[in-house]
Amino acid sequence: MDFVTIDATLTTGSVLVKVPVQNQRGQAWAKGVAVPEQKTVATMTAIEMTAAFADRSVSPVEIHDAVHQVIEQREPELNAFWVRDVDQSRAAARASEARWQAGEPLGPIDGVPVTLKENIARAGFPMPAGNAGVQPVVPEKNAPITDRVIESGGVVLGSTVMPDWGMLSSGVSSLHGTTRSPWNLAWTTGGSSSGAGAAAAGGYGPLHVGSDIGGSIRLPGTWLGLATLKPSAGRVPLDTPYLGRCAGPLTRTVGDAGLLMEVLSRPDTRDWTSLPPQRIDWSALDLDVSGIRVGLHLDAGCGGDVEPDIAAAVAEVAALFEKGGAHVEPVEPFLTPDLLDGLDLFWRVRSWNDYAALSPERQARVHPYVRQWCLVGADAAGARVLECYQQIMRMQAATVAATAPYDVVLSPVAPVSAFPAEQPMPYPDDGKGMRHIGFTAPYNMSGQPAATVNAGFTADGRPIGVQLAGRRFDDLGVLRAARWFEAHRPAAAVPRWPDQCSQHDAGPRPPTSTRERP
Repeated sequence: MDFVTIDATLTTGSVLVKVPVQNQRGQAWAKGVAVPEQKTVATMTAIEMTAAFADRSVSPVEIHDAVHQVIEQREPELNAFWVRDVDQSRAAARASEARWQAGEPLGPIDGVPVTLKENIARAGFPMPAGNAGVQPVVPEKNAPITDRVIESGGVVLGSTVMPDWGMLSSGVSSLHGTTRSPWNLAWTTGGSSSGAGAAAAGGYGPLHVGSDIGGSIRLPGTWLGLATLKPSAGRVPLDTPYLGRCAGPLTRTVGDAGLLMEVLSRPDTRDWTSLPPQRIDWSALDLDVSGIRVGLHLDAGCGGDVEPDIAAAVAEVAALFEKGGAHVEPVEPFLTPDLLDGLDLFWRVRSWNDYAALSPERQARVHPYVRQWCLVGADAAGARVLECYQQIMRMQAATVAATAPYDVVLSPVAPVSAFPAEQPMPYPDDGKGMRHIGFTAPYNMSGQPAATVNAGFTADGRPIGVQLAGRRFDDLGVLRAARWFEAHRPAAAVPRWPDQCSQHDAGPRPPTSTRERP
């Protein structure tokens, strides 16, 4: 394979990045020859859709039916949905069409297709958390997120899948089977927002909501080439807040992520941890990067080694910011293995408590990897659990202190690229379960916003995302930095989505899913 070399020289050092002239699956060519796109109404951005609704060039029903055709074609192999009701979603699209014809849209996403992760409550729909061993909760009320989407006119297509209890960074679930990457069916989607990620990359409409307690929005972001945002803690109201947990958008463009945040961030008193209401113009994404301070964080201080392709891609992003006038400085590692291990054990104990509450018959249905992982928590003494909590507090303090000098911190999202779809975690060996979240989990614990944007591809075409993190509560600043990079990145870093490419390698095709849906 031919390569071109891109000079990613910084004032703090130099990185020469070798980029393949042509990657698999229809990526852009480094020589500047773009793959022909086949864009349809189904693959319009949400911003484009609402503009088309307003001038009546396209209707919400046309959009819905076009997206439905994409889902019908791809869902048997991607396996993104837990619950899907086509009649209900089409009725919502018809109602939206009538509102637009009357000039009375409900909100900024009226008529736009949206999916919600299965752990986001929708009244009357079971919530099994991806786990075949649990008796699913059937909520009587919608979560705040669901209410905000419906109140704004969003057309909810259904609930997307997740792995067992959200504790795997893949699309592997004891209940749902395996969810696969639209780029190549042999690759993982990442998780735990696996179905949301597959839906976004697969062309199931433009807006998808996931949740994230250690990287579950951003890991699908890097392994699927998406624009995502893990918002500040409390920015998006939840009905079940928990330490580090948040919800946010998985989209193809930063602009669409901002549009969805306009809806998701609206206040709801049910979340006692949520931030005070704040007027934020989520569409104001312009940024002049000259003079801003950018940190370049390439060593987490814990976890697995960063693959050279990933380190080079992130360094190239930093070089681009520096070329735009930003001051780029290296950020030294601020985590330790002990801190990450403490968080891991804390989660193991939490999951062990859930597991221990199941009958032996139900325990046997939990995914074997999750079962073995949480069993370690059975022997943790109360004093050790408290120590783990204190380690989490130290992680918070270290993260805020190390990143405070910078307007934005650039880093890998994960140290590894997409791994086999059937593999539960990036590092399958015993004791290494969470070694891939050294760059993502700190921002969950500190409550800082962090976004992802695709920054390149490996030699065999696997997407590589860059993480852009900011100061606490500066969600808009993070999206602005993400949008600036999205607009200035080289052609070789721009995804040519599988559904928009005239030529691509479909990769191996595993047997399609035959499981029944409720």
